[in-house]
Amino acid sequence: MSTKLISSTQNPIIRQLTQLKDKSRERRKTGLFLIEGAREISLAQKGNYEIEIILFHPELFSKEKLNDLSTEHVNIIEISKEVYQKLAYRDTTEGILAVAKSKNHNITDLKFNTKNPLVLVAEAPEKPGNIGAILRTADAANIDAVIIANPKTDFYNPNIIRSSVGCVFTNQIATGSISEIIGFLKENNINIYCAALQASVNYHTQDFNKSTAIVVGTEATGLSNEWLESSTQNIIIPMQGEIDSMNVSVAAGILIFEAKRQRGFL
Repeated sequence: MSTKLISSTQNPIIRQLTQLKDKSRERRKTGLFLIEGAREISLAQKGNYEIEIILFHPELFSKEKLNDLSTEHVNIIEISKEVYQKLAYRDTTEGILAVAKSKNHNITDLKFNTKNPLVLVAEAPEKPGNIGAILRTADAANIDAVIIANPKTDFYNPNIIRSSVGCVFTNQIATGSISEIIGFLKENNINIYCAALQASVNYHTQDFNKSTAIVVGTEATGLSNEWLESSTQNIIIPMQGEIDSMNVSVAAGILIFEAKRQRGFL
């Protein structure tokens, strides 16, 4: 395995990769993004992401460990501690990063392998940590897709990759406008269950065995009227405390796993 060495943080390649780490605009323009950590890189490979470059700092990640990753047709670059610290997002990590090509997540390209898909739709989530938690939950439940309506950030934000522990690569993900997604769901005869306070029934009273989309909004504003007008049924999680909402990723988890329970997976 032949490798090149980059020791300067001013190297043009490193300066470009720093832009990929820090700027969504650069990720969109180039179609590339950074992955940090061996597990995350491995999950990206399993998710059929194309890896272009692997960078490693030998004091933290030995050249021998690269054999555990698929490195055929991948450029391997050894980097100094200074370069690694420049590119790394985490405070403590393994000493390995990769440059990968992003995927197209258009709603029109979404395909299902099951007759009665279970999908989660999240409207305009802003916090990368919440998106990451939603993706972890979706992976744990092995649902058919996660759809983000009107996304506020790109999926390859380092915070999302980190908080999802690589589940951004294991889920089938799509995006679109609210009207595009509603049109897609209706075209595919998928029932729409909106988590909302208005005209709602307890979530566990509904039958989620048929094709189902569970739709959640932000904690601050909830769901747009367009969703509520298109809902098969609004659903609510009964709460006994003083507030009437919970973290969106927690609510999504409760609703998804109720659907999985009904489908006989729990």
